[in-house]
Amino acid sequence: MTVYICDRMKQGKYLILIRSTLLPVLILCIFLQASVLANGSGQVTPDSLRSLIARGGYAVQNNGRMIASQNQHEMFIPASTIKIATALTAIHVLGPDYRFETQFFRDADKNLYIKGFGDPFLISEEVAAIVRKLKDLGCREINDIYLDDTAFAVGAIADGAGGSDNPYDARNSALGVNFNTVNIEKDQDGNVQSAEEQTPSLDLMKELAADLDPGVHRINITQESSNGDAIIRRYTGELFRALQRRENIGGNGRIAFRKVPANLVPFYIHQSSRTLQEIIEPLLLYSNNFIANQIFLAMGAVKYGYPATWEKSIRTETGYLQDQLDLSQNDIRIAEGSGLSRKNRVTPDAMIRLLDSFKPYSRLLPRKDDVLVKSGTLQDVYAYAGYFIGKGRLDSFVLLLNQEKNNRDEILRLLEQVYRTR
Repeated sequence: MTVYICDRMKQGKYLILIRSTLLPVLILCIFLQASVLANGSGQVTPDSLRSLIARGGYAVQNNGRMIASQNQHEMFIPASTIKIATALTAIHVLGPDYRFETQFFRDADKNLYIKGFGDPFLISEEVAAIVRKLKDLGCREINDIYLDDTAFAVGAIADGAGGSDNPYDARNSALGVNFNTVNIEKDQDGNVQSAEEQTPSLDLMKELAADLDPGVHRINITQESSNGDAIIRRYTGELFRALQRRENIGGNGRIAFRKVPANLVPFYIHQSSRTLQEIIEPLLLYSNNFIANQIFLAMGAVKYGYPATWEKSIRTETGYLQDQLDLSQNDIRIAEGSGLSRKNRVTPDAMIRLLDSFKPYSRLLPRKDDVLVKSGTLQDVYAYAGYFIGKGRLDSFVLLLNQEKNNRDEILRLLEQVYRTR
């Protein structure tokens, strides 16, 4: 450092003061820089990353070349990043333009039979459109409403799901509406109504709101205290009945479970207004576990025949990953399709191979700045998987942390620094 001072008599004094003050600071800066950067090159060192990871692994590619990795072939719990594997398998098995079906039948007594095949977006707006279509086709009276959900034989809830009233614990079913959740508004006087304009107020809402505080609540209708299948059928039937009345379609009757009689032919077959690709995008954006496992169950049924089961779908996804990506049980293990299960396992290397195959559908992932990324979170599980965008291409990366400390954002920034400086 050069210092120019007019008063030569004081030059030595000032130089000594500056050196004594700044020299320790300079030494500290050099030390800190050396602890983060490798030999002054501006590159993050493996040691600096390793110090942030108690248990976990990562991998980063640049132009098809692995430029950084840790525990690349060790298996970790992936949480919701496994939805990428579910989406990729579904696109292969079902096709990107696949549309879920719901079938409608009428008998001589003007009863309506509804048979579901797992449409995850059978929401109020879709049901309203269906009821209008039934009316257009000449349906002027609906008496009994019978729900046939036998296309799924799933029995237990998804592995890892709980019995809470949280929407992420909603039970999967062949025939359910609004993701098997309900949005309720309760005022200070205890009055209950639907919190959505598109969804009529239903009797079921009043019962579900009995123990809720005033306010707006979105809850899972299939919580542990409920009879799961029965309440799903009731909710579906009540919604169809309310929208029937809104369309001034006559008739009354009971709402019950009954299989479609073999002698009936479909009165109307409804195809979802959304293609599979259009379903996957909000699935990945909002990380909806119900949607993920509806897709997961459907692809197993299409591959091996209805009714859908967890076992068929596990076999379908595992088989696709083995046959198409050469991923064995030592690379990835599938217990369900959403990431709720802690039995799901994947290596960073296997996730990189998944991401490389998913590149044609990368636009379905959420984007933040120059990164496309899917997150995953469970207790003591924090994960990211996606693509760094640079130089006209996508480069895959994955970070899987199975540890108490959630420092994935800090690590991701360092991994991006590695990527951007190579």
